[in-house]
Amino acid sequence: MSYSVGQVAGFAGVTVRTLHHYDDIGLLVPSERSHAGHRRYNDADLDRLQQILFYRELGFPLDEVAALLDDPDADPREHLRRQHELLTARIEKLQKMAAAVEHAMEARTMGINLTPEERFEVFGDKDPAQYAEETEQRWGNTEAYAESRRRAATYTKEDWKRIQAEVDDWQERYAALVAAGERPTGEAAMDLAEEHREHISRWYFEVPYEMHRCFADMYVSDERFKAYYDAMRPGLAEHLREAIHANAERRTAGS
Repeated sequence: MSYSVGQVAGFAGVTVRTLHHYDDIGLLVPSERSHAGHRRYNDADLDRLQQILFYRELGFPLDEVAALLDDPDADPREHLRRQHELLTARIEKLQKMAAAVEHAMEARTMGINLTPEERFEVFGDKDPAQYAEETEQRWGNTEAYAESRRRAATYTKEDWKRIQAEVDDWQERYAALVAAGERPTGEAAMDLAEEHREHISRWYFEVPYEMHRCFADMYVSDERFKAYYDAMRPGLAEHLREAIHANAERRTAGS
């Protein structure tokens, strides 16, 4: 059985021009010719081509490939062992590269495309990408999460500065309200709870009142959220939870 240059090119995923070049430089000379002088390749030629393509994939220049394949002392099995070792090393290197890319993807999960210096400038030590992986695990299949990513991916450094300025201003006013002894069911606290909901809806995803209630419960039940809010003022997490529930009740009463 022999094959034309076009057939071999199709088998191997190379061009006819490449096979002509390999013939011209003596790297892969077809074993047969047709009566019309056309190249014909047999199974041994295909085996050699496979070896050539393995070595080329591993980055060997053609002259080195020729030297390796034409070594009279070389055992064909030795070629396979060598290629297996080289491919295994390549796989390990690619796995490390893939891990590095995954790490970079995690860092950008929330769409915050800022340099480390810009992140620190905007967020300080409260980088919202810190819990990106857990966020995706918890809510990755929700429309809210998808919408948040779509919006965040479009934000510039100035947008993030504006978002953080709104957060800082709200935190300062809510902490002052708690310090002044305002009740969580009072108008001032409920109005700030509504601001909290509107901020998320404006910048990330729409937050219905029932969802806001769920967030409020999480701010108390999850120790990390509780620590975050209580760091603004002791007891603020619980106060905010009650204010969010009261605001939701006020806004949805009779609906």
